[in-house]
Amino acid sequence: MKCLAKTILLVSIIALLYGSAYAGGFGSCKGRRAYWNSMTTPWHGGYYDPAWGMPVALVVPPTAENQTKWGWGVGNTRVVSIDHQFQRNYPGPGYYNRAFFRPTPPWPSDTDQFGVYYIRGPWR
Repeated sequence: MKCLAKTILLVSIIALLYGSAYAGGFGSCKGRRAYWNSMTTPWHGGYYDPAWGMPVALVVPPTAENQTKWGWGVGNTRVVSIDHQFQRNYPGPGYYNRAFFRPTPPWPSDTDQFGVYYIRGPWR
């Protein structure tokens, strides 16, 4: 009986430590996929916000997982995950060459064309 109690205690301690090590969300399958996508794809699309002259990062709470993208036409409304996460070590303002980005078209056909992109906030 003592051996069983010690085993249960050991397993619960390991589970507690393992769970706290992955509190940032990278321990789950969805968290690992989001981390991989954020490392391999840029956080912005091909458009810039005309008011700022560059893509704008809209920081949402760190618990936000999905966003709705609206588009013109039947079946072009989709729910996608928010993969990129804002880190605390802000390197300073970046330089964006507007030659790489397009302005919002006169008649946008998708919400991606407005130049505002969701990024999750830091956990701590």
